[in-house]
Amino acid sequence: MRSSLIAAPFPLGSINLCFHLFNLILDEAQIMLERMHHRGACSCDDDSGDGAGVMTGIPHEFYANELKKLNIALPPPRSYATGIFFFDRFNYMKGQEAMNDLVQMCGFEVICWRKPPVNSSSVGKVARESEPLIRQIFILCEGLDEAEMQRRLFLLRKQASTSISRQGVGCYICSLSADTIVYKGQFTAFQLWKYYNDLQSPLFKTHIAMVHARFSTNTMPNWERAQPYRVLSHNGEVNTLRGNINLMRAREGLMSSEHFGADFEKLFPVIEENLSDSGTLDCVIEFLLRAGERSLPEVAMTVVPEAWEKDKTMDLDRKAFYNWSAMVMEPWDGPALLTFCDGRYIGAILDRNGLRPARFSITNENLIYMASEGRLRPGRMLLVDTERRILVRDQQLKLEISRLRPLRKWLRAEVISLESVVKDYQVKYGTLTFEYLLSRELAHVAEEEETIHDDRRLTLFHYTQDTFGILIVPMIRDKKEALGSMGNDAALACLSEYGPLLYGYFQQMFAQVTNPPIDPFREQVVMSLACPIGPEENILKPSAAQCRRLFLEQPILSVVEMESLKKINYKGWKARLIDTVYPRRHGVTGLLPALDRICADACIAAMDGYQLIILSDRAVGSDYVPISSLLAVGAVHQYLIREKLRMKVGLVVESGEAREIHHFCVLLGFGADAICPYLVYETLYRLRRMGLLEPPFSDEQIFENFRDACYRGICKVMAKMGISTLHSYKGAQIFEAVGLGKEVIEKCFTNTVSRLGGANFEVLAEEVLRRHFYAYTRREGDNLALISEGVYYWREGGEKHLNEPQSIAKLQAAARLNDSKSYEEFAEASNSSNRWCTIRGQLELKYSPKPLPLEEIEKAADIVKRFATGAMSFGSISYETHTTLAVAMNKIGAKSNTGEGGENSERYLSTDPNMNMRSAIKQVASGRFGVTSAYLANADELQIKLAQGAKPGEGGELPGYKITNEIATTRKSTPGVGLISPPPHHDIYSIEDLSQLIYDLKSANPKARISVKLVSEAGVGIIAAGVVKCKAEHITISGHDGGTGASSWTGIKHSGVPWELGLAETHQVLVMNDLRSRVAIQVDGQLRTGKRYSNANFCLQRHFNANVFS
Repeated sequence: MRSSLIAAPFPLGSINLCFHLFNLILDEAQIMLERMHHRGACSCDDDSGDGAGVMTGIPHEFYANELKKLNIALPPPRSYATGIFFFDRFNYMKGQEAMNDLVQMCGFEVICWRKPPVNSSSVGKVARESEPLIRQIFILCEGLDEAEMQRRLFLLRKQASTSISRQGVGCYICSLSADTIVYKGQFTAFQLWKYYNDLQSPLFKTHIAMVHARFSTNTMPNWERAQPYRVLSHNGEVNTLRGNINLMRAREGLMSSEHFGADFEKLFPVIEENLSDSGTLDCVIEFLLRAGERSLPEVAMTVVPEAWEKDKTMDLDRKAFYNWSAMVMEPWDGPALLTFCDGRYIGAILDRNGLRPARFSITNENLIYMASEGRLRPGRMLLVDTERRILVRDQQLKLEISRLRPLRKWLRAEVISLESVVKDYQVKYGTLTFEYLLSRELAHVAEEEETIHDDRRLTLFHYTQDTFGILIVPMIRDKKEALGSMGNDAALACLSEYGPLLYGYFQQMFAQVTNPPIDPFREQVVMSLACPIGPEENILKPSAAQCRRLFLEQPILSVVEMESLKKINYKGWKARLIDTVYPRRHGVTGLLPALDRICADACIAAMDGYQLIILSDRAVGSDYVPISSLLAVGAVHQYLIREKLRMKVGLVVESGEAREIHHFCVLLGFGADAICPYLVYETLYRLRRMGLLEPPFSDEQIFENFRDACYRGICKVMAKMGISTLHSYKGAQIFEAVGLGKEVIEKCFTNTVSRLGGANFEVLAEEVLRRHFYAYTRREGDNLALISEGVYYWREGGEKHLNEPQSIAKLQAAARLNDSKSYEEFAEASNSSNRWCTIRGQLELKYSPKPLPLEEIEKAADIVKRFATGAMSFGSISYETHTTLAVAMNKIGAKSNTGEGGENSERYLSTDPNMNMRSAIKQVASGRFGVTSAYLANADELQIKLAQGAKPGEGGELPGYKITNEIATTRKSTPGVGLISPPPHHDIYSIEDLSQLIYDLKSANPKARISVKLVSEAGVGIIAAGVVKCKAEHITISGHDGGTGASSWTGIKHSGVPWELGLAETHQVLVMNDLRSRVAIQVDGQLRTGKRYSNANFCLQRHFNANVFS
């Protein structure tokens, strides 16, 4: 006899390969789960878990014995199905009756309903308050073959999940199968077996078991979100969830199934409502398995592919499979260990980066253990086939699957390359050159006495001298994105007086705690911008037609490529050009009808069989106003998704507006497949012609360098969110809108996070009409020149900044002279700047008509003890500055922060009370510079820096020439050798890893308070709740406007959101979960006056980081 056990602390499974039924299998799974109790989480009552569950084979002997007590004879195994239902307690009978009717409609017969015995007293108070009524159904399924029975049970389950809830009955189906059963709930690891009496019976025998304990990271815990789900258990995050959901819904318009026939649409929606990322992925995997023609391991390979694009050692058949899979659907990207089971197969697969660990081991007793605490190589799979009774190794399994179909032949015959399209154009229409196309489009610009300002489109599209001098020309010269420094203190786009482009309203989201960012350069092997565009085929029916798509290596198109796509007539493909402009005479009210016209034209093009839709604003001029390319793309993308037509066409943008990395990322993130920034190329052509580019480049070199810089920049933005492939990033909407109105979000950016409201279509139209007026009105004035508005650096009369010269001068005078009047003038100027630039500046204090007596107010000497300096490292600032800050804060009883550069032992060993240079807060960052046992032991607070407000998702860098002997000694490094902090902590790849580090730091210094530094973004509240469950005692919420050294302009300007949004969310979520009393909350980012500290305090936090001028 050969038996095996697969077990993992999150996903666990056990199997007996000889198909003997054992109670031992279940006992072993229980032991493994309970031993990993510390990897799960508890709610505020310390007794309600985030969720735990077990999937097993159906214990026929046990169920037969239980039903015999009810005088019911259970038919033989595999001739019946069963499943556990969660009903609400008020009208569950209505739910059971509805289920009975559905069973009959599907041609089955209800054997009985059973009430599984449970022990409610074994779970915590929070779990008991939401405890559902639990019932188990048994359904007779005789006379059907295996495949047909599985399909009809799936149809029944899908209909029940949607129709019963529509009747106002709370109903959740844990599973409904002839092969497996799921027991789960809002438990800790120890409570699962105590709650369900079934699991304690010696008659409960099974050949498989898969268990899971949950640590919720992106949704709040409840009974339904416990795992396992119906097919899988998931340890990780799906970072591309919004895009995956949108595209899966759009595919519903393409899918069909000969097996389901007219009943097929009853399986929609594929993805049910109000699910976590794990639940959503389970819906898709279950759908592809039951409705398609793929086995469970093949489905797993499709949704979580290996990093195949740059792997030169991968065999050709396997690479062909992944290439074909990419034609069919995008990866569900993110750090993940998936374990899955459908009764026949049970196995596990790891994400392409290997960011969630997994290990398996076969014992002398022929038991196999698999746990998420070791090593299954990135992208690899472990599988047991209980029908063939074998353990299948990764390479053998994937070769078998890859050779099921002639995929290499399909790919060679059907895939369309961009090079082939260009060659076909040149054969039919003649040779194309950059010189010809660029000069043709610039015929309206006089060459004699030419200046950069002569092209009025530059003013129309909001180009400035800084656009070229700071952003674009360095990209051409260095083949990488330009760097800035000192952080972002300019006004938010929604508060700007200079009518910023729509892209400025969107802030990039990023990974922190629950999934790590990726180092896009050192982990380049897993990064890819290659993806197919154009019409998809039925995802459920493998065919050569699925490969008939245009495959792009990267999304930035040249003018030659764009021209070729406009006139494409290759292999039956055709493109429809839609102008994204409207007549100026229509005024402010013309924008919305124009958007509706564009959406209607796109819909007609999709239904008429066009493969590509090109949205172009080239038709702009004195009589026509451009619609923002982002607005047009978002509106068309969402409209086609709603009409289930999006997967029938590719969406290409020809834009004079887009020119920088953030613009491209936002366009791609909201649905664009490829972008041609034609005005960038045309203006660089003019600069080259005018002799203003140094060194001189050819037009081809300009494009290639610009494309390379864009490649690096887009990879870096994706990596901040922990996303490896553009295929997954496209349409994923990983942005937060700050200051856009509800009507704009709903029409063009559906389901994008937007907490404030703000600019509507009328405001957006007014801004573009104002630019159009400046660009095309004939008058002698500033409108004839490109004006630098001071977005990147302060300029007199330009964009408002928090750090304006008057504020700095008054602060310096107040500090040097100890002059209260100068300070008052500084405070007035600073508060005024806040009103112009920030959300918190819009808040006004309401004063009581009767002030409190001064003696009842907390003393200033006690208030300042809550102050802390910013985390600025020795190396980023000088030794003198660093120690002066520490001395000053120690004198007033406040705290200084070392930053990530360590601290010399002479500072924390000093005993001079008047010159105490010891920093009370010691930071532990991803580089671990200077972190020693002595360093940790000499701290009042240990801060784990998971992200930095000014550049979240990125690491710091200190060039070699700055690494002096003193700095190297402090950081435990080598003089003259540059230091780079990696974007992630390489020992924190999940929230459970963070819990382990907190425990380790507490062990190193039991007296120190453990702090975790987060950056404000949507969802930071749930992350903070998880951090509190990890036993952190202090949380810092860092705003987007903090300071930094060198970083890309994209990261400085467009990542993170104001701390006031993150603080409000964090406080509310912690209060909602009764966790607020366990933690102190601190904020940092441009705090400088008493009024702004009061704003933060009224947002209900108690500690302040005064890091602006320190």
